[in-house]
Amino acid sequence: MANIQTLDPTASPLDYYGWELRRLREAHGLKQGQLGDIIFCTGSLVGQIETTKKVPTRDFSERVDAALGTDGVFSRLIGLVLRSQLPTWFQPYAEMEAKAAYISTYQAQLVYGLLQTDEYARAVLATGLPDDLDGLVAARMERQRILEREKPPLAWAILDEAVLHRPIGGREVMRGQLARLLEFTGHRWMRIQVLPFKAGEHASLAGSFNSLRFEDDPDIVYTEDVIAGHMTANPETVREAARRYAHLQAAALSIEDSAALITRVMEERYGEQPRPEDRAVA
Repeated sequence: MANIQTLDPTASPLDYYGWELRRLREAHGLKQGQLGDIIFCTGSLVGQIETTKKVPTRDFSERVDAALGTDGVFSRLIGLVLRSQLPTWFQPYAEMEAKAAYISTYQAQLVYGLLQTDEYARAVLATGLPDDLDGLVAARMERQRILEREKPPLAWAILDEAVLHRPIGGREVMRGQLARLLEFTGHRWMRIQVLPFKAGEHASLAGSFNSLRFEDDPDIVYTEDVIAGHMTANPETVREAARRYAHLQAAALSIEDSAALITRVMEERYGEQPRPEDRAVA
């Protein structure tokens, strides 16, 4: 078992968080169990976070700040900690995504990460057999905080209809995920369109891609392969991505018709099913 005193607080945001948590807890003369009682968790959890065995949550951080009177230290640090839990190859994109003024994405397989529910994200991320699934899910949820800003980025998502039908996590998870998409109907900053099966061949049969636009920096196009992500600001690539996205938008259903399709799939494919005994009676 790791000894917190051997942790190097400069090694990573998570190491620094654990090191600082123990330092400040001891400065207040509290044992792990005593702090746990104050913030409504176990002393074991406090110890696991201090030794980097567990990734803290935003809620935990806010309660620690309140208990120790640390003026928001842990609440400010948690964003950095959670971002550090993202795959190394994905972190540069997440940093740019957080700075973007405009985000456009076409997704052929999955709901875009910024729109995923906790349960859907957990099911998706579990397919990679990660060592710390909870940490990855928390990091993905943290990314979504950019949509809660006073002035969030303008975002436009086009989802292939296949995304609605692929039963990630099962019936209840999908029903919750599609309901989440419908929450953005009429949203000021987020627009969602569905590219229907009837569109046939289209401008991005090669796969998903994201485009990021900034106030002062060059536009970026992001794609992923099986094991890594790739960003480029090459002007020709950016122009080609913009051209393809315009064609996708033209082929996709309107925002209103997209919402209607999402609702129909949610009810017909993932709605409440009659129990076996009910069918027998019928």
